[in-house]
Amino acid sequence: MSRSNKYVCIHGHFYQPPRENAWLETVEQQETAHPFHDWNARINHECYAPNAAARILDSEGWIVKIRNNYNRISWNFGPTLLSWLEERDADAYFMLIRADKRSQELFGGHGSALAQVHSHLIMPLCNARDKVVQVNWGIRDFERRFGRSPEGMWLAETAVNTETLEVLASHGIKYTILAPRQAKAVRRMVSSSTDTKDAESANPSQLPWNNVDADTIDTRQSYWCLLPSGRRIALFFYHGRIAQEVAFNGLLNSGKSFSQRITGIFDEDDQAQLAHIATDGESYGHHHRYGEMALADCLNYVEDKSLATLTNYGQFLELHPPVFEAQIHENSSWSCVHGIERWRSDCACNSGKPGWHQRWRKPLRDTLDWLRDQIAPIFELEGARLLKDPWAARNDYIEVMLDRSDASVEAFLNKHARRKLSHLEKVVVLRLLESQRFAVLMYTSCGWFFDEISGIETNQILQYALRTMDYTLDVSGQDLYPEFTRRLAAAPSNVLP
Repeated sequence: MSRSNKYVCIHGHFYQPPRENAWLETVEQQETAHPFHDWNARINHECYAPNAAARILDSEGWIVKIRNNYNRISWNFGPTLLSWLEERDADAYFMLIRADKRSQELFGGHGSALAQVHSHLIMPLCNARDKVVQVNWGIRDFERRFGRSPEGMWLAETAVNTETLEVLASHGIKYTILAPRQAKAVRRMVSSSTDTKDAESANPSQLPWNNVDADTIDTRQSYWCLLPSGRRIALFFYHGRIAQEVAFNGLLNSGKSFSQRITGIFDEDDQAQLAHIATDGESYGHHHRYGEMALADCLNYVEDKSLATLTNYGQFLELHPPVFEAQIHENSSWSCVHGIERWRSDCACNSGKPGWHQRWRKPLRDTLDWLRDQIAPIFELEGARLLKDPWAARNDYIEVMLDRSDASVEAFLNKHARRKLSHLEKVVVLRLLESQRFAVLMYTSCGWFFDEISGIETNQILQYALRTMDYTLDVSGQDLYPEFTRRLAAAPSNVLP
């Protein structure tokens, strides 16, 4: 079997929910992260920083190489985590930025960093405006940090529907990564040519769709998803079983076993094949001690033994554009077998607390939806007095979020204000926009993921909701807190009366 057209790509999704106190804008001490100050610091020590300098050992335990894993894998970092890393570990942050540039040299000009929807919202559950702002902020954050436009974008929990793909494609995103069970059906395109121009001009064939599932989808190729608007986006469905073995079944106990397992899915066909997985990046060092070393050893073994060619998704898409198209399961994700119910209902997906329910999920989401819909007209009405287009200003507010200097704020106001504003009017504008920033952050997916409404993740998003109401009261005089608490009282706790 020729290995010249066999490729390996390992993707790591590196993310932690924002942990900053919503009033202090700093991460407070978290006792459960002992001996570290907080969980960001602990996981950085165990995973993020070590992956930038992963050791490879010989048979006697001597260090023979030190590799920056980010150079040779595909990866995304949550923007809120990158903000923390930039401030708290500048060396690790710099190694990430340099790794993306190095990967461009290795992979034909294609950087390995992907953008991420900004605040880790479950995109199918967002309204249209929030979908746009999540993609817009994610792209702008990425461009500011990496100095280039992103080719791919990671969806929180890989949660997807057609409207989400439309927003990605309309913003110039070329591809995204999904779980194998999110593929519904596939069929060959009219042209099976690997010539890029021919592939791009091909229309769907009249052949019937072939239904697929997690076991039957061929993950070794990419697929076009042709959208109702006429746009398209490439989809990569990762190999689910190997990803599960990395996460839960000890595949990271041996880098060589890891490399043999992932290259073992190739067949004898001479067509181009991509062996790829997507996992939580924290698997490599945090969830599995020394996982970053196993990853480095795996990549090294693939290269040294010429088992395959390391690549990233952007390069593979250019070299071997899709010859099949795919349909997706609407409202599906990688971590809920019920679709996206984990973030809005008591679907039985949980962290495993015996006897605990998650009946609080729906009232929590309904309450936050109510709050979002209450503050939207306030934002429009109050904002329209001072801003040319309040929602356009919200989209651009990422520039202030990334740089809160006086010069940055003035440049933003000069662009969006109807006229020269007084000091107090500037305060009103910023409070309005901060209310919207927190109204987006209050949907961070981790608030629903675990077992209990009183957990730290849900407490965090409720802080954001409170901050949103504080700013709204300041600028409009409307106190939404009493009705908010009345509605939230319908969300039952497992541990509190």
